[in-house]
Amino acid sequence: MKYNFLGNTGLLVSELCFGTMTFGGTGLYEAIGKAQQKEVNEIMKTVVDSGINFIDTANVYSFGESESLLGQSIKDVGLDRNQLVIATKVRAFLNQGQNSGGLSRYHIFQSVDASLKRLQLDHIDILYVHGVDYHTPVEEIMRSLNDIVLSGKVRYVAVCNWPGWMVMKAMGIAENNSWNKFVGMQCFYSLAGRDIEREILPVAIDQNMGMMPWSPLAGGFLSGKFTRDNQNAEGSRRATFDFPPIDKEKAYNIIDVIIEIGKQHNVSAAQIALAWVRLQKGITSTIIGAKNNDQLLDNIKSTEITLSNDDLKKIDEVSALPAEYPGWIIDYQHRFR
Repeated sequence: MKYNFLGNTGLLVSELCFGTMTFGGTGLYEAIGKAQQKEVNEIMKTVVDSGINFIDTANVYSFGESESLLGQSIKDVGLDRNQLVIATKVRAFLNQGQNSGGLSRYHIFQSVDASLKRLQLDHIDILYVHGVDYHTPVEEIMRSLNDIVLSGKVRYVAVCNWPGWMVMKAMGIAENNSWNKFVGMQCFYSLAGRDIEREILPVAIDQNMGMMPWSPLAGGFLSGKFTRDNQNAEGSRRATFDFPPIDKEKAYNIIDVIIEIGKQHNVSAAQIALAWVRLQKGITSTIIGAKNNDQLLDNIKSTEITLSNDDLKKIDEVSALPAEYPGWIIDYQHRFR
């Protein structure tokens, strides 16, 4: 396992980050995973034994159960909390209370306290704002995040699922007020969803922010289970929870290529898809999930794969984004510089 610096923080995180969305299984999360404490403990031991030190959860995953199961596993397995980088998130509504969601100062502080209680921790290493809240001014959000860091309850703040322009606005506000800035971004990025390459990934690179891709297998669609001849893979989360949205016809073409490359390397299509994400410019730590130990170990092995220039060319050709304005005219005009 290799380790990368998280932006310009000096903090080292593993090149794979383990996501705990499969812990719990309440409501819609049942389709994603239903791991309970015994299985969670086994998975977490494998995670740490593999060298992964970066753990990602969220208050909304199974409506609090994921955080609770993760926190208990740290105690049950006897993991050294000081060797772990634990991230969680704030924004989602966990109940029907009028102020039980969003990114108001009120909710950010309440949410952090609730997450700490479920995790059985005294601080969160990285707190992500888990999406946009158009009803709360960006300035209030950034000041609240700065203050929660100063409280000692959170070490770093980061952002998930924001457009590039809003991230830059927030960074400017923080810079002008000498507040804590976002140290990283968490975004959907996979061979079947390369949209962040247009604006968001360039922002992360320009601002020296870490980039943590979520759903690198596009909700399991790139696992190798789905092909044109098997479009309803039994047992896959996509069979009952068809998310995130992708162009499936294009994805089938991608799958054909990564299956073939996988055969050449004697590895699974999923490992090829994960290896490709890990090797892209600006990527800090790729978030993987697992329903069980076998799936986890298969994903971890992707770090051992080296893709050739020919492999990368074939993959890029089948998965590249179509040209879009202003990107195409910027490329055209830049030829003369």
